[in-house]
Amino acid sequence: MIGVTILGSTGSIGVSTLDVMSRHRDRFRPVALTANTNAGGLLEQCLKWRPQYAVLAAADAAGPLRDGLRRAAPEVQVLTGADGLQEVAACAETDYVMAAIVGAAGLLPTLAAARSGKRVLLANKEALVMSGQLFMDAVRENNACLLPVDSEHNALFQCMPPASVPGDGDDSLQQRGVTRILLTASGGPFRTTPVQELREVTAAQACAHPNWDMGRKISVDSATMMNKGLEVIEACWLFATGTDNVEVVIHPESIIHSLVEYADGSVLAQLGNPDMRTPISHALAWPQRLEAGVEKLNLFDIAQLNFEKPDPQRFPCLGLARRAFAAGGTGTTLLNAANEVAVDEFLQGRIRFTDIAGVVAQTLDEVDIGPADTLELILEADRQARRQAQAQCRRLA
Repeated sequence: MIGVTILGSTGSIGVSTLDVMSRHRDRFRPVALTANTNAGGLLEQCLKWRPQYAVLAAADAAGPLRDGLRRAAPEVQVLTGADGLQEVAACAETDYVMAAIVGAAGLLPTLAAARSGKRVLLANKEALVMSGQLFMDAVRENNACLLPVDSEHNALFQCMPPASVPGDGDDSLQQRGVTRILLTASGGPFRTTPVQELREVTAAQACAHPNWDMGRKISVDSATMMNKGLEVIEACWLFATGTDNVEVVIHPESIIHSLVEYADGSVLAQLGNPDMRTPISHALAWPQRLEAGVEKLNLFDIAQLNFEKPDPQRFPCLGLARRAFAAGGTGTTLLNAANEVAVDEFLQGRIRFTDIAGVVAQTLDEVDIGPADTLELILEADRQARRQAQAQCRRLA
């Protein structure tokens, strides 16, 4: 039995992970389930799955969880806070860690899993965006196995040459015959909305993704295409390449999840219905395959596939992500922190949708970019960027 810790078990990725595991109870067992503030959802999951640990990041909200488990499942140990998340990510009973906490909050437990030599199923792109070299060094130095779960990066991994496991090996993609990575993007809910109307769009509209069922923050990132910018950065770290070798292609149907181009002219693509259980199952079972409950792809029903170049005026966040990666050091840490603040302010109705990119751009302009070779420097850069972004948002409100 493989012990699995799910960081963010009540979110969409966590729920899908448990769905896949439920189909293979003879193979996987949950060691720890964790949530941020959703004590009720976590309690329900714990009563069904009976993990060894339940972790609530918000310690002050853990009372109902403790009371419920004390009565119905006293064998489940309750932990809280950042220390609790890191403990279950690194504990001896855990073999695989599904890193599905959204945003910067996922960095420390995901890094703890890598430093403990676990198989890390990476759905939290921010860990790499914030601390790319530090994180990849931790993977290599501790013989961790890093497998991407984002649908695009999992697709790239499936199309890469044999033995192209992230963080394993020194050969560049060019030495392995890869000439270009093509990341597909749906274009989100505003792909055809007149640019002049974007200023007035609401949070509800931004969260209504046409193809994927996702949380609110990542849905807004998809609408601005900052999500794709972060994925460009993630791809560069996962596959040891630069942004010049990564192209974003808008593909509204979300059937081709990404492509890899080779020197001989071949282009390999991974296709499938837009269902996160496919990459989750792939990462859980790799190098084998498992049934995941996903509806089979019917090409006759799809009939056609479309592709477009991203409009930089409509999606300025794509350019900001490339700019931050090119700056090096803490540039991508600042990018991520400012975006998290701006998206939250937009979701709270305090700034406009089009202000998000402006807040990120101004933060990159005004906060100094420094080295990112220690966790302390990265976390301090994150704090500085958040202060700057919050000050900008107050002026816009």
